[in-house]
Amino acid sequence: MSEIEPDELLPNDRMKQQALEGEVTQIHRGHQYADEGDTFTIENTTFEVREVSDRTLGDLTDEDAQAEGMDDLEAYRQLLERAHENFEWDDDSEIVLHRFEQR
Repeated sequence: MSEIEPDELLPNDRMKQQALEGEVTQIHRGHQYADEGDTFTIENTTFEVREVSDRTLGDLTDEDAQAEGMDDLEAYRQLLERAHENFEWDDDSEIVLHRFEQR
């Protein structure tokens, strides 16, 4: 277990603010950026990574998208397409879930 920078896990200020407000409780990334038990701090609030697991884009649900601050899976898909040049949704693409909670 170690202390990581929030920027390593949460890529932008919007997501950091949403985490503080309890609207974002997880993030999927293309690679593993934290281990279970790692902590990070945003504005004097400490979060602990509670789960790290391998998944695929095809595993994602509306509930996953909502836990990442989006309305539903379609909005999440559109965000990824805007954020990543040449992104193409492939249900078999491997991703890593990082679920966290405020301490």
